[in-house]
Amino acid sequence: MGLAAGLALIVGGYLLAGWIGSSLPVNGHWREPAEGVEIMVETNGMHTGIVVPVANDIKDWRETFPSAARIAPYYGEMPTHLAIGYGEREVFTEVPTWGDLTATTALRIATVGGDALIRVSPYVRPAPGQNYRPVTISREQYARLVAAIERHLPPAEGLREELHGTFVLDSYYEATGGYSMANTCNTWVGARLAEAGLPMGRWTPLAGGVMKWIPAPPPVSPLEDRSDKNPQLSIG
Repeated sequence: MGLAAGLALIVGGYLLAGWIGSSLPVNGHWREPAEGVEIMVETNGMHTGIVVPVANDIKDWRETFPSAARIAPYYGEMPTHLAIGYGEREVFTEVPTWGDLTATTALRIATVGGDALIRVSPYVRPAPGQNYRPVTISREQYARLVAAIERHLPPAEGLREELHGTFVLDSYYEATGGYSMANTCNTWVGARLAEAGLPMGRWTPLAGGVMKWIPAPPPVSPLEDRSDKNPQLSIG
């Protein structure tokens, strides 16, 4: 078997495993409550993130992420929501576009993985859409989601250290664990949602494996659709 054929077999096997893993349900009998806390699940087609309110009576994220307590640069006003995601350190901090991702870095991530960071993006009244899907969860589920996210942040004395990368709208924070092809940004998002009790696949390495469990909102007219005003998700 040639090198190209071998690589194609590996990639095809990974995609198939991702499809199978994301199709095996967790919390399959869950039903969305009439009242609770509205979150969103976002995607840019490659990556996903969890969008939460900056503060409510359950959790004030400004106490965890210092960047949540200042004006959001894209909007010029204080953020109402945060998009929380997960990714590989070098990609977040040194790779601004997919065109800048070197073969060496890609091979390292694919074979041995790398260190992980938490990405935090500030939003102001994000609009629902195909790529920003709202879902209401119970207050108890939201508390579980908060705990699931915070378990992946190392303890911090005082203000948590804020890191900066190539995407100026985002801030980054140290995370526990590592990034790998088995534990991608989408795997992390899917696992946190499952911990909170939402329906999800057992293993979701690809964005589609997460988003297929979150219904898209009803379509709106072009005049009403504001989702294109939301910032674009960075590549990490």
